[in-house]
Amino acid sequence: MNERMNNLTFSGHDTVDLASRYGTPLYVMSEDIVAKRISDLKTAFESTGIQYGINYAGKSFTTMAMCRIVDGLGISLDVVSQGEIMTALKAGFDPKRIYFHGSNKQPGEIRYAIEKGIGHIIIDSDYELDLINRIATEMGHEVRVLFRVSPGIEAHTHELIETGTLDSKFGVPLNQAEDTILKTREMPAIQVDGLHCHIGSQVVDEQPFVLAGDAMLGLYKKLVEAGFHLEELNLGGGFGIPYLQGDESFDVLKYIPKMVAHLKKRFAAEGIAMPRITVEPGRYISAEAGVTLYTVGTVKDIPGLRKYVSVDGGMNDNPRPALYGAEYEAFICNGKDDERMEKVTVSGRACENDTLIESVELNAPEAGDILMVTNTGAYNYTMSSNYNRYPRPAVVLLSGDRSGVIVERETNEDVLRYDRIPDWMKGLTSCLTFHLQAC
Repeated sequence: MNERMNNLTFSGHDTVDLASRYGTPLYVMSEDIVAKRISDLKTAFESTGIQYGINYAGKSFTTMAMCRIVDGLGISLDVVSQGEIMTALKAGFDPKRIYFHGSNKQPGEIRYAIEKGIGHIIIDSDYELDLINRIATEMGHEVRVLFRVSPGIEAHTHELIETGTLDSKFGVPLNQAEDTILKTREMPAIQVDGLHCHIGSQVVDEQPFVLAGDAMLGLYKKLVEAGFHLEELNLGGGFGIPYLQGDESFDVLKYIPKMVAHLKKRFAAEGIAMPRITVEPGRYISAEAGVTLYTVGTVKDIPGLRKYVSVDGGMNDNPRPALYGAEYEAFICNGKDDERMEKVTVSGRACENDTLIESVELNAPEAGDILMVTNTGAYNYTMSSNYNRYPRPAVVLLSGDRSGVIVERETNEDVLRYDRIPDWMKGLTSCLTFHLQAC
């Protein structure tokens, strides 16, 4: 992915040149890498001969440009909020190829989704079923749905990104799901098309998906025998990517055919028609397609302890290390004549113990160097914040030899845009004046 010529390159582009042209911190996304990941997914499924669906999990990275890419490559989209729906629709995405997720959808969001003709709503709870049925009935619409079920499967990943256990805010517990879904027989506004589960993130082989499929098959069979015309089994996403050299990852060309072969056998053994198998990769598609570029500032050497290399971003643009200890690799982008590798800690500028990378070897880092952190295309831009009132970075898209801004860099004025001063404070010169007058 990255090679050193004079300066370090990413997806064929000189990273120092990108930093100079667009400024730092800077998110950089590669359309070419996104397209390759989606192509690999299609190839893996097409080798199995089954009907399949690929829904890009937009929460990993959503912009209008990304929606255009996904749409152009012919896959569907998974969204979790009205904001994500609006982004997709404004980009021209076909609403029928949008799946609306979320564990606590608001009534206004549900109405908006129904009004806009969103293809499927993923029902996450018994309460939500009743809410969607009431709203759809009031609007005079029929809604096509999948039910998200918690299958009770441990994904053997970090506990904070494991979502398929019974003790989870997501989904209807497996032992309650049949009763919940049977209620829809008295709900003409609800059309049940299939089942959904998601077991977690950073899964590195097919076995957890096989177990989840087995768990869902029992429920699927009961519903078919009860007269439901199901057509889809969605096994969610969570395909792991290698954040560090040597990390295991989910090889779609190897593991998807194994997963499908197992499900084919199981459905045939139960005498049930094989449904469309759908997956919802987000990180797998976007993570390795993105890097973040920073400018090195303070370099602080504490002899016998450590060397701190501070950059002009941090937890504002990448909160994952602070949230759950996520690890990344980094490289000095500037071409240097020698290789003087030093073990350092990369620190952000937020007024916290803002550590981006606890320990990494960098080539003689010094103020003014450009530093690249790899595999930041997923859950970095989408989770960014204005903590300490820092503006969010710009996002640049690379495509072939072209580059262009797809999200403008925020300004300090943007950060202040929604601040308001109440009428009773206007004209007061300070909080002290306010309190004295109140007395």
